Amino acid sequence: MAISSTSSGNRVTIKISGRFDFNDHVAFRDAYHDAAPEASYVLDMSATDYMDSSALGMLLLLREHAGGDKANITISGCKPEIKKILTIANFQKLFAIQ
Repeated sequence: MAISSTSSGNRVTIKISGRFDFNDHVAFRDAYHDAAPEASYVLDMSATDYMDSSALGMLLLLREHAGGDKANITISGCKPEIKKILTIANFQKLFAIQ
């Protein structure tokens, strides 16, 4: 699993590759921790093969950091199995999923 992030102005892009699980909680938090709370976020999950419930929790922590209901977070490039997990968890109500 690899997590990388880039910032451009007020936009943070986080790319998640491979497995997204509890082993990645520090790297994931570090990817957004220093960004301004009002930043917009794009999570590129096009290379994510697996995610578990701890990954869902990490997404919720990012949402909280980004302003809760005011958060501007887009999850993009999900493979069908990842999108299914997000849909079952009703995350389409909390995040823009493309």
